[in-house]
Amino acid sequence: MAILSMTGFGRGEFSGKEHEITVELSSVNRKQFDCSVSMPRELASCEAKLQRAISSQITRGYVKGAVAIERCGDQDKLGIDLDAVEQQLKALRSAAKHLGLRDDLTLSSFLGWPGLAKASGTITDPAEIWPDVERAVLLAVEGLLAMRSQEGSALEQDIRGRLKRLQEINAQIEVIAPQIPGVYQKNLEQRLKKLLEAESLIDQDALAREVALFADRCDISEELTRLKSHFSQSETTLDKGGVCGRTLDFICQEMFREINTVGSKASHASVSTLVIEFKATLEAIREQVQNIE
Repeated sequence: MAILSMTGFGRGEFSGKEHEITVELSSVNRKQFDCSVSMPRELASCEAKLQRAISSQITRGYVKGAVAIERCGDQDKLGIDLDAVEQQLKALRSAAKHLGLRDDLTLSSFLGWPGLAKASGTITDPAEIWPDVERAVLLAVEGLLAMRSQEGSALEQDIRGRLKRLQEINAQIEVIAPQIPGVYQKNLEQRLKKLLEAESLIDQDALAREVALFADRCDISEELTRLKSHFSQSETTLDKGGVCGRTLDFICQEMFREINTVGSKASHASVSTLVIEFKATLEAIREQVQNIE
């Protein structure tokens, strides 16, 4: 499966007999799935269906967008609900008579009454128009996923390149690691000579014990081995694809923990320099991983 980014944009359009429907969706990274799509008030009852249509295709990220519906044909034609007009007139005239008010109702008076005059093509039954809206939504989701896939491919390529550099750094540290106790012993002997001013006064057995203890404290072979395992896990996860952002993020956290231990245990200038580069490269990977679904 392809690696998907959580960033993208999609647009879907569908033309029915009476309506032209346009849906625009965009998404950004977020730990969980969240969706906020504005739509005409008449379609409020379809919000749950719209949420399901989107969440069935997208598992992570914040999706926002809008549904727009334009009527086809004569938008100025009005339909008058005569029964409602008659009922309103009777009620108002009865109230006016009871209150002793003058009857000055005109045609323009009841045109403003809510629900009495409706434009042709107004949505009266959301269930009838929903299939057309759903088609436009699915087209927008399809476009959104296509962009997420394209960006996901670029993210995967970048991450793989940086992982390769981490493996190279790890290999360089492996070469230096066995030399660290010898360098420590040499430096310790030189300091002791200066202090004691005579090589014969140095207790070689004590020196050997100190070097042995240091060698044990600075042994980073286990950490380097676990880092190799994390590299393998990362590559396997990328090969598998699909929804893998959280898995990769967890692996990055584990690699940070191991390289921190390497830096603290290996008292060596060259290793410290490599650890700094490792951390910088790993942080760049983690930033990219934050945008993978």
